[in-house]
Amino acid sequence: MNIPPLSCLRSFEAVARLGSVTRAAEELHVTHSAISQQLKVLEDIVGVSLFIREGRGLRVSEDGRLYALQIRESLNAIADATRQVQARPQASELVVAVMPSFGRSWLLPRIERFQQRHPHITVRLQASLAVSNLLQESVDVGVRMGRGDWEGLEKSLMFHDEMVVVAAPGFNGGQLPRTPAEIVASTIIFTMDSWQPWCQAAGLDIDVPRSGLCSNDSNLVLEAVRLGQGIALVRRSLVHDAIMRDELVQLTGYTAPYAYPYWLVLPGQERPEARRRQFAAWLFEEVKRYLGEVERFKGVKG
Repeated sequence: MNIPPLSCLRSFEAVARLGSVTRAAEELHVTHSAISQQLKVLEDIVGVSLFIREGRGLRVSEDGRLYALQIRESLNAIADATRQVQARPQASELVVAVMPSFGRSWLLPRIERFQQRHPHITVRLQASLAVSNLLQESVDVGVRMGRGDWEGLEKSLMFHDEMVVVAAPGFNGGQLPRTPAEIVASTIIFTMDSWQPWCQAAGLDIDVPRSGLCSNDSNLVLEAVRLGQGIALVRRSLVHDAIMRDELVQLTGYTAPYAYPYWLVLPGQERPEARRRQFAAWLFEEVKRYLGEVERFKGVKG
C-alpha cells in the first residue's frame, strides 16, 4: 500500500487547514523546520505540488486542497476508530445504556445493591436516548422505553408506567391543590406529554393549554418542581422514590396509563453472557420490589 508517513499527512493537513507553517508547528508541538521537511517528503512521495510558494509563504494548490479534504476525513476516521477501541469495555466491566431520566431517578438509587452482590463487576452507566446506538456501540444491556418493536434487539418487558401529578411540599406556600379543577388551574411545568389522558381519568372535559415553562428533559422538569416553581404530570417511576422520601407530594389519586412501557434490551450475542444474565436477574428483582412498593403506597393512599 502506497501510504505516506502519518506524520507527513498530519503536518500537511494542519498547514492546509491553518494556512501557516508556523501555526501548524505550534498546534502539533514540533519545529517550523520539521513541518517544512515533512511537506517536502510528502510532495516527493505523491509527485504533486501541494502548495504554491509565494515569497516566504505557502498557499495550498487546488490539488492540495482536494487532497487535504480527503486526508482530513481519513484522519478523523482514524481518531474515531481509536476512541471506539479505547472505549471498549474491559473484562470485568458491564456497560448499561440507560435513558438519563430513568437512570437518575430509578436505576441510580438501586444500583448499589447490584454492586454489593457482584463487587467484581464494574458498572458503566451510559446515558443515551437513541436505540440505534445500542447496535453500534459496545453496550452489554440497555433500558429503553417504547413499543418494543426494535429489530436486531432481544427485549424483555420490565413494567408499564403511569402518569401522576406531583408538587414540592412547599409549593404555593404549602397550600397544595388537591381537586382536579384546582390542579389544572395551578402553575404547571410541562413535559412533552399531553395532559388529556389524565384529564379524562379525572373526569375533566377540558384541554389544558400549554403555556409557561416546558422542557423535553424530565430531569429539568423535576428540578423545577423541586424548586417550587410549579406542578407537573410525570411518570411515576421518576418520582416514586422522591415521594417516599417526602421530597415530592402526589397531589391526587387520579392517574393515567403511560403509553410506552420499559424494556430490558440486549444488543447482541457476542457480548459476555454471564454479566448480562446477572444484571438481568437483579434488575427484575428490583422491578418486583418496586411494583410491590407502588401497590403498598396506593393501598395506604386509598
